[in-house]
Amino acid sequence: MTRGKLARIASAGFIAVVGILWTGCAVGPNYKRPPVTVPETYRGLPPEAGPQAAGSIGDEKWWTVFQDEQLQKLIRQALVDNYDVRIAAARILEARASLGITRADQFPTITGGASGSTVRFPKTPISPEFESSPAVVNLSLFWELDFWGKYRRATEAARATLLATEWGRRAVIDSLVSNVATAYFQLLELDMEMEISRRTLDARQESLRLVEIREKGGTTSLMDVRQSEYLMNTAAASIPDVERRIEQQENFISILLGQNPAPIMRGKPLLATVISPTVPAGLPSSLLERRPDIQSAEQQLVAANAQIGVAKAAYFPQITLTAVGGYQSPALTDLFTGPAGFWSLVGQLTQPIFEGGRIRSGVRLSQAQQQEAVLFYQETIQEAFREVSDSLVAYQRNQEFRAKQAAVTEAAVDATRLANVRYRGGVASYLEVLDTDNLSFSAELNLAQAQLNERLALVQLYNALGGGWQE
Repeated sequence: MTRGKLARIASAGFIAVVGILWTGCAVGPNYKRPPVTVPETYRGLPPEAGPQAAGSIGDEKWWTVFQDEQLQKLIRQALVDNYDVRIAAARILEARASLGITRADQFPTITGGASGSTVRFPKTPISPEFESSPAVVNLSLFWELDFWGKYRRATEAARATLLATEWGRRAVIDSLVSNVATAYFQLLELDMEMEISRRTLDARQESLRLVEIREKGGTTSLMDVRQSEYLMNTAAASIPDVERRIEQQENFISILLGQNPAPIMRGKPLLATVISPTVPAGLPSSLLERRPDIQSAEQQLVAANAQIGVAKAAYFPQITLTAVGGYQSPALTDLFTGPAGFWSLVGQLTQPIFEGGRIRSGVRLSQAQQQEAVLFYQETIQEAFREVSDSLVAYQRNQEFRAKQAAVTEAAVDATRLANVRYRGGVASYLEVLDTDNLSFSAELNLAQAQLNERLALVQLYNALGGGWQE
């Protein structure tokens, strides 16, 4: 049999062996989503809500939920320049590169080489002068066949890790949209506090002027003047504190935007943000597909499940193929001639016999990590349902509290007006004015906080329902 026929037979045998081994099995369990308990409806829905439709505010784009154009501008800037978002994007690139490295293990490694030298031997009494130029050109192949699916399972795990990282980035975006909206509404509420403080200061300065006129006319005492000064200075003292909080809040928003501390432009005032009495929560089952943290936790579980197959593959033989082919000649001019060609093909099988329990412990470790991932996935789902329930309760109760606080504020403001009328009519002391004015000032500030909480509850509900990452 000629050398050419032997080469063709060897090649055909090599291809057949590769085809058989390439279709080998993949050990380890295939992924199945673990059972989870999904409630039929969210706790915290108002009684008048009735059956929930499939639609949810969590499906809405963030720019349709937050209608303030300035807030939309801030969110867009944050999504581009925020460092957490940029770090999350870099992590996706890392995971994608790691997937490429892991997937490459399924394929053969082929390397090429060439060497050449010139050697001259001097003339000796027993041999003539001799000069040689040996040269070698070759290609080598090394392939660990993935008959048991070790590398396929590792690639499956790396791909799931990449998906988990991508969902993690969406979770960062979700939180960022919520944080920017929350911080912006808090800034608008501080503007309201500043307006209330300055308006109260102006009113108390006017009241002090009138009291001083009455004291000079002998119709009131110096005690009333001092009490009026107390009211005025109390309002004046609150302004620097609110200014401090405003600047610090602007600094916080600036960092969210990925820039150095700077003033923040405002759009609509806080009260211009319309709040609906109810918002659609949607079906609880859809939350599993919408929340990025749940999706990320599931992909982490997929990766942990695939790692069991990687660990179990160590029980089985390791099959490798090594092939080398090329040309070798003592003279460069004869390098590519027929007789200069060479090749070899070697198959090797290595079976672990004694590892001191290392492989068994590795399998147990991967199984324990998979169980941990299952529990984390189930815990993440329960925590998501709790957050939605808390947010629904907060949204409803904050609206009720704001309505009650508005009534309290209206009564306090009217009481202050009546106390001033009674004082000017001489039928009440200035102490009554002092008490009612302090109550009115506090009630207005509490109402501003209640109006803020009402809007923050909407932001929290939108975030809990998995809204904000949609692009």
